[in-house]
Amino acid sequence: MYNITFISTTHKENGLCNANELCKIIEQIAPKVIFLEALKDTYSKYQEHLFCNYGVFNSKLEIAAIQKYSYKSTFKYFPVLDNGLSDAFEEKYEIVTRHIELQRKIENFNALSYKYGFKFLNSDVSVQLQEDMRKLESAILNRDTVLNKDAADAIDSYENEMLKNIYSYSKTNQFDKAIFMCGAAHRKSVIEKINELNTNKEIKLDWQILKF
Repeated sequence: MYNITFISTTHKENGLCNANELCKIIEQIAPKVIFLEALKDTYSKYQEHLFCNYGVFNSKLEIAAIQKYSYKSTFKYFPVLDNGLSDAFEEKYEIVTRHIELQRKIENFNALSYKYGFKFLNSDVSVQLQEDMRKLESAILNRDTVLNKDAADAIDSYENEMLKNIYSYSKTNQFDKAIFMCGAAHRKSVIEKINELNTNKEIKLDWQILKF
């Protein structure tokens, strides 16, 4: 009961990171509940209508994979975000991505995603490369510690909100197998928070971390 597999993803198709490959992973797990890093309006009723009646797939990679999975199984889709990332995060991202060295690190990360797909995104190498980028971002913003802290706090709240909503759903809904799909940039901190939550929450979820 309450088995949840955590899967690191990307939001746009990129080589082997595509909806077909992600759907294969989902099929192997066969979840009855799918938690996704998404707002409720990310997959609107109109978009659902377009898919159900005309086979139009969503532009968000994870939702397109979920739509493909719906051909083979029934499940409950549950977007876990109440709010998007704050202006502080967007401001930080705009500043740091002007930096040539960070651009190169992002390009390298995307190239590995393209070549190796979800095996790369769900690996220790992916986590280390993300950590290297975060350190460089902090170095770039070393004179703007307020913005750096505000952006970090925004990401922390963003991740906490997703996990809070998963635990809240689990309190009132029983399920055997579920998955939680979230962008690879959050992988390290979400895993750390999962481990901490499972020691403090009254409801225990059996988390499985997809790893290659």
